[in-house]
Amino acid sequence: MSQNIEIEFKNLLTESEYKRLLNELEIAQTQIFSQENHYFDTPSFSLKEAGSALRIRKKKHHFEMTLKQPAAIGLLETNQILTEDEVTTALQSGKLPTGVIQQLIEANGIPFSKIEYFGSLLTNRVEIPYKNGLLVLDHSSYLNKEDYELEYEVEDYKEGQLIFREFLSFLKIPERKTENKIRRFYMQKYKMNE
Repeated sequence: MSQNIEIEFKNLLTESEYKRLLNELEIAQTQIFSQENHYFDTPSFSLKEAGSALRIRKKKHHFEMTLKQPAAIGLLETNQILTEDEVTTALQSGKLPTGVIQQLIEANGIPFSKIEYFGSLLTNRVEIPYKNGLLVLDHSSYLNKEDYELEYEVEDYKEGQLIFREFLSFLKIPERKTENKIRRFYMQKYKMNE
């Protein structure tokens, strides 16, 4: 188990802005890697209502279950390493492995046994160190939708916000209110179910 505070700034991009950034940052195709996120919640979205999110991520041959919870600044991420068998069971039957994440969820009054698998999101990602942080370009596909996103992960909120805004301004990319991936995933799922 590991825990860390995630502070990141996000901005949705148009496809042309995304392609321009790949070009201007001189990103080679070999720098882009894929990762798959699988999202879980209760049928009544208890985790979402608590400002939390639960995912299992496959990145190369590594599997990790992550619970994101609100923190004073950013999000508290709790990570639990999983085996491939645990992931297969979670995706096929909805039964998640026990451990510290189960304890944290149940401590918030959410029954772990009620959590279900909602679907997956595939992201092609590139990460670039940039001014005391990590610049991330994502092209995500989920539920018959694609989107493009710029993220900036930092340790210091104020410094990161300033650098991110300067970066967007320099590239003449407008700031856009951007929900995190899991919220965009759930909004799309809701639209499809209407």
